[in-house]
Amino acid sequence: MRIPQETIDRIRQSADIIDIVSDYVSLKKRGQNWIACCPFHNEKTPSFNVSPSRQIYKCFGCGKAGDPVRFIMDIENVSYPEALRHLAKKYGIEVEEEQLTPDELIRQNERESLFIVLNFAKEYYRTQLLETEDGRSIGLSYFRERGFLDQTLQAFELGFSPDQWDGLLQEATRRGYRTELLEKAGLILTKEGGSGKPYDRFRGRVIFPIHNVSGRVIAFGARILKADKNQPKYLNSPETEVYHKSQVLYGIFQAKNAIRQEDVCYLTEGYTDVISLHQAGIKNVVASSGTSLTIEQIRMISRFTQNITILYDGDAAGIKAALRGLDMVLEEGMNVSVATFPDGEDPDSYVRKMGAEVFRQHLSHHTNDFITFKTDILLKDAGDNPFKRAEVISEMVQSISKMPDPIKRQVFFQKTARRLQVDEQTLISESNRLVLKNLERPQERRSAPASPRPGQGPEPPPNELTEILNDFSSADPYEAPVPEKPVTRLKSRTPLAFQEEECIRILINYGGYELEPDISVCHYMLSELGAMEFTTPVLREMLNEIRQGFLTSEIRTADYFLNHPNQDFQLLAIDMVTVRYQLSENWEKHEIYVPTEADKLADAAFTNILRLKKLVAEQRMSEIKLQIGQAQEPEECDRLMLEYMHYKKVDIEIGGLLGTVIS
Repeated sequence: MRIPQETIDRIRQSADIIDIVSDYVSLKKRGQNWIACCPFHNEKTPSFNVSPSRQIYKCFGCGKAGDPVRFIMDIENVSYPEALRHLAKKYGIEVEEEQLTPDELIRQNERESLFIVLNFAKEYYRTQLLETEDGRSIGLSYFRERGFLDQTLQAFELGFSPDQWDGLLQEATRRGYRTELLEKAGLILTKEGGSGKPYDRFRGRVIFPIHNVSGRVIAFGARILKADKNQPKYLNSPETEVYHKSQVLYGIFQAKNAIRQEDVCYLTEGYTDVISLHQAGIKNVVASSGTSLTIEQIRMISRFTQNITILYDGDAAGIKAALRGLDMVLEEGMNVSVATFPDGEDPDSYVRKMGAEVFRQHLSHHTNDFITFKTDILLKDAGDNPFKRAEVISEMVQSISKMPDPIKRQVFFQKTARRLQVDEQTLISESNRLVLKNLERPQERRSAPASPRPGQGPEPPPNELTEILNDFSSADPYEAPVPEKPVTRLKSRTPLAFQEEECIRILINYGGYELEPDISVCHYMLSELGAMEFTTPVLREMLNEIRQGFLTSEIRTADYFLNHPNQDFQLLAIDMVTVRYQLSENWEKHEIYVPTEADKLADAAFTNILRLKKLVAEQRMSEIKLQIGQAQEPEECDRLMLEYMHYKKVDIEIGGLLGTVIS
């Protein structure tokens, strides 16, 4: 189906970039814009900027940029129509789609088809739970025994699959869904070798739909309700195009707003832990769904908070599971605590037995930072054995060394030294030894040295200082710059291309400003440029568009290019209007006036034009030198020399105006 342009315009007008991005990351206001750690790449210092006035986002680390629709496309990995439907649903806009042609139907996105069939399965399981005799007597009874209320069943869209071989398959076939699509979605199985009839994967089980961060069902977890040693207690969907277990947290859709508001995420193991705590009013809770905690799951939490409290069972297995996940959280620069429960209790059973208020009190009294928690556990096992106590010290140093923040490391070294009754400097020395050891490991080097050529020594390693200096323009001047895959286009600019881009930046940001009565920045710069053609294709096209607009008395500013159908124009315009750093507003309190770029526009426009003309002259002189060397006739040589002298004179005159030194 095709979405009409009128509907697309309504969706775009309704979509608010702050509202949309806030569903995925925790934004903080800075000046007129908002900032966050980028959801598209791993970073510790926020470089992701959102401009509500422009309705755009821009990451100064990885280069991702766009408008609300582009953000949904990037974050959800969906097509343009899918992103529009997502936003339409969010803002309650009805989408009356036009019929696609047969060829377009054939090419319909398989990913969207998986979402559709998974949503059908969710509705089927819901219907079976609430509207069939077996569902009410078996499935609903199980949920009632666990104390789940109707609003809880609805919030998590819980369901029931009857104990039939092909109940879902029959209903899906009747609705027109293809068997191969059901199999790709992990809803049905076929015996090995492809022989026999396909059958339902989740038979005779209660169903826990698994949602992605935007609320779409991507998989299912299912619990068996009868004792059967030949069947696993829990059964999960297999990996599919839309479901990757290591990247998913159960309950993240229901919890994300509460995590942001509470500024802490409670991490549990199972589905029922999440649901019981949510029902008790503790909604900032997610589960790793019985898997070991993964780096992708940690980074998903970091979109909403830097604080994680792990809630695991009080048994030995639960404690060891907590220890395994702690170091990964630390490496991501997050703050991690651990809360344990009495033996035989888990978050689900404890909150149902004791109630929400007692549960919160228990958390406040039994939550420890990871140093205290891990030290207590390891010391308890070590006892008075000096060798085991030495191993405990080594273990603690390894964990603390993983923390990227040097201040946090210092604090925890001090605390650990007191707790273990050892000298703090001993811990720091051991940490330094570990860091050096890791740097020397060949497999962890950034790149292996190339094999030396005959008669030569080995080639030098990549010059890391050069890489850092290349990225300095996008780094915080108050911190050591750390390169994070900068945009290649910015690195590859020639001096002339740089000035061409600067010219376009001034034109689209300040083209309408008046330098003198009836003389705008656009008027002045286009007059000075004359018929000059830019060397960079996309900038040349943008300049031509500005010229065409000026001929009809239209000054084409940033908004024109931000909404342009040409995506290259959009991305360049975002780069040119987004400023990473903003001047502190405190200067006015001290009666100090700091001029803005708009205050110095005449000088900026004048200087840019001069530099452009100077670079063009220098480029032309280089070309003439080559032509003189190749000239065959004296007349041709004389003509070229005269032309060279003309450009040399221009170069010297402009150099004098700019105040540059001419050699």
